[in-house]
Amino acid sequence: MKKLVTSLLTLSLVAMLTACGGGNQGAQQAGGQSSPASNEKPIELSYAFFAPANTFPAVQMEKWKAELERRTNGKVKVNLFLGGTLLKADNMYDGIANKVADIGLSSTTYEPGRFPLLAISDMPSGYTSSKVASRVAHDLIEQYPPEAFKDFKIITSFATEASYIQTKDPVTSLGDLKGKQLRISGALTPIMQELGASPVGMSQAEVAEALQTGVVNGLVTSREGLLDLKFAESVKYVTNYPLTINTFIAVMNKDVWNSLPGDVQKVIDELNGEMTAFTGEYLDNHVKKALEWSQKEHGTQIVELSDKDIWDQKLKTMQDKYVDELETKGQPAKEYKQKLYELIDKYSKE
Repeated sequence: MKKLVTSLLTLSLVAMLTACGGGNQGAQQAGGQSSPASNEKPIELSYAFFAPANTFPAVQMEKWKAELERRTNGKVKVNLFLGGTLLKADNMYDGIANKVADIGLSSTTYEPGRFPLLAISDMPSGYTSSKVASRVAHDLIEQYPPEAFKDFKIITSFATEASYIQTKDPVTSLGDLKGKQLRISGALTPIMQELGASPVGMSQAEVAEALQTGVVNGLVTSREGLLDLKFAESVKYVTNYPLTINTFIAVMNKDVWNSLPGDVQKVIDELNGEMTAFTGEYLDNHVKKALEWSQKEHGTQIVELSDKDIWDQKLKTMQDKYVDELETKGQPAKEYKQKLYELIDKYSKE
């Protein structure tokens, strides 16, 4: 009798464990995904960026982190390192190659010469919004993968809206621009020189003081900074003429990518295009908010050009010349430029 009771208890216990999905397999979740076992440590990924948390690329990072962690049911944990705490703009991609961080986000504009074809699409091309610029940049990167990223996994890509001249005094013609000292990013230097300005290179952190002290009369950048960085307190005029964009690309160390389980890789691939669309739409809405705030709180004025055709011709000539130079070096620059304008036309109509 004692042996019979013991056997029955053992069978009951086995049945209970089976019904509850016992062992280390973990319970199946909705959609067929399984959560990691209670004692299984999540895969940790480090993600670095050089600018603060309130900037739009960092907002994209927060969204990507949340989506990846949610869609993998906690199997992956992403640690964000913002504000240059781990890697800075001038060493971001090299830092990812050397595994200082697993993932890094930077703008290709900060490394002139390393991304020759992207420099074509970064030039003034008539972009109507960040959403259009982001989708165009994403498609071009997919169709013409940068050689510099052959040993990386591209996680996502997107772009700013076009940069605009933002100044203390109105700029409505080339004559108004002549000799004006304006803070610019590196890729804008030849363009602003061609238009007659005196471009000044400096970090974003130095701009507010430079505006207040008169070191520069204004800056050329996308317009969310009017609010995010409070540039509207110093600059009162925005010239309504789109110039260059900045393309951002997030990459993962290739060895880290290859070490990830297939289901995690699948989610990351799904997020690639989704984050392109999300970031473009977010930035356009944020720019609208920044302009409304600047106009209401600081009287910012939008001014038009009286000689727009001259600007158009000068910048078209610059882009064509650069394309011809790349063609002589064996790059498919003319094909790339044709595709660029086809995509701008396509996405501007949607």
